[in-house]
Amino acid sequence: MLSLVVFLPLVAAAALAAVPRLGDAPARWTWVAVAAVDLGLIAVLWLRYDTPPPGQLAFAEQAAWIPGVHSSYHVGVDGLSLPLVAMTGVIYLACAVYALREQHRPRGQAALFLFLQSVNLGLFVAADLILFFVFFDLSIVGMYFVIAGWGHGDRGRSALKFFLYTFLGSLALLVGFIGLYVAADPHTFDMTQLAAAPPLQGRPLAGGLVLAAILLGLVVKTPAVPFHTWLPPAHTDAPAVGSAVLAGVLLKMGAYGFVRVAMPMLPQAWRTWAGVVTVIGVVSVIYGALVALAQTNVKRMIAYTSVNHMGYVILAAGVAGLVAADTAPARGVAVAGAVTQMVSHGLITGALFLLAGVLNDRARTYDMHDFGGLAAPAPAFAALFAVGAFASLGLPAFSGFIAEFQIFTGSIAAAPVTAVVVLGIVVTAALFLRALQRVLTGETVGRSLGFTDLRARELWSVGPLLLLSLLIGVVPRPLLDVIEPAAHAVVGQLGR
Repeated sequence: MLSLVVFLPLVAAAALAAVPRLGDAPARWTWVAVAAVDLGLIAVLWLRYDTPPPGQLAFAEQAAWIPGVHSSYHVGVDGLSLPLVAMTGVIYLACAVYALREQHRPRGQAALFLFLQSVNLGLFVAADLILFFVFFDLSIVGMYFVIAGWGHGDRGRSALKFFLYTFLGSLALLVGFIGLYVAADPHTFDMTQLAAAPPLQGRPLAGGLVLAAILLGLVVKTPAVPFHTWLPPAHTDAPAVGSAVLAGVLLKMGAYGFVRVAMPMLPQAWRTWAGVVTVIGVVSVIYGALVALAQTNVKRMIAYTSVNHMGYVILAAGVAGLVAADTAPARGVAVAGAVTQMVSHGLITGALFLLAGVLNDRARTYDMHDFGGLAAPAPAFAALFAVGAFASLGLPAFSGFIAEFQIFTGSIAAAPVTAVVVLGIVVTAALFLRALQRVLTGETVGRSLGFTDLRARELWSVGPLLLLSLLIGVVPRPLLDVIEPAAHAVVGQLGR
């Protein structure tokens, strides 16, 4: 069934591409229907999920693929991947609904996003490094065409910058994967075997070099300072649904690689370099918030908050490697918070980028100074934008609070100096409150005059994302019950 979840969108994409006479409306509704069915299948997986024994995966499927290098088609899920699979399904369905009135090559757009959905799901369920890399690279290709084909502004330059940065990062990732394969005895790309018997234990120099290659590929994708410069132009010039998928799903691929690949397969090297990773996380949190505060372009502001929010994930991953007596429970809490933050950020930031797309659709601008008093002509937009802003700054009752509370609690307990990242919340609150004040309040002026409020498709795409964030914030237990066993298992692999 897991393979059906992964490849159903790809089959639908191929069918759309193969039927050139299919009308625009049927293509759009095909995308919605396939995304809805796929999300239904993911829900069935969630309901049937039982936490697998340590080192094993649920719903595992394996078949010979490239036997000469001991690489197989091996997929499965656990508490680290299943929440991201579910988040991916939700975000793609929201984007399909949002794009129901797309006029620019809707059949091609639907096929491309269905292709992207398959490769994103494939990465999160992959249990073989070559399979992981294939899906990682295909997602870069797919997003390049999304930005170049359906973006605006200087979309060609932004798409090229995105591709070059992330593709070069993926080459470093491949070098690291080959290093793991060569060091393993017997040679294998199987991720469960590599995690069960880390191949570079007792070889600090080689382990450090392999980890450096893998980290380079992952931090570019996450993105972390100073490898984040491709992100703001990519978001600014991407279409709304492209930005929602880029922030909501693709950024998680790098962060997921920390907990799935780097930490369990290179535990000794991770412990050695945990301090450096922690510093990168702290810098990303504070830098991302401060630069976001300086923006007047709503979309660029949201893009820089992604650097800030993903910095919390990097911080938690780094703290997990700071092995000291009696800190294992706290570090487990931090890692559980990191996975929760990936889900939370995907839902909230995806919603905010879709709302930013509404601004561009109506007024052809993202500049805050072009608006004022928007709450009067567009009360539904104002309400959802305010909810998204408060959710993003970590207000209690939303998923962001649950995630960040776990990260702060675990990180500060394990390394008190990391308390400095709390400044990031203060700055994030300031930047969102400033945006709400400039865009929504006061006298209705500028592009706010005649602004049309949210349409049904926009309400039904943005609303459920924020509702899910609220549900997780109020009732987090169903999500945490899935995540926590896997998070503590990863910490156990790093050492107590």
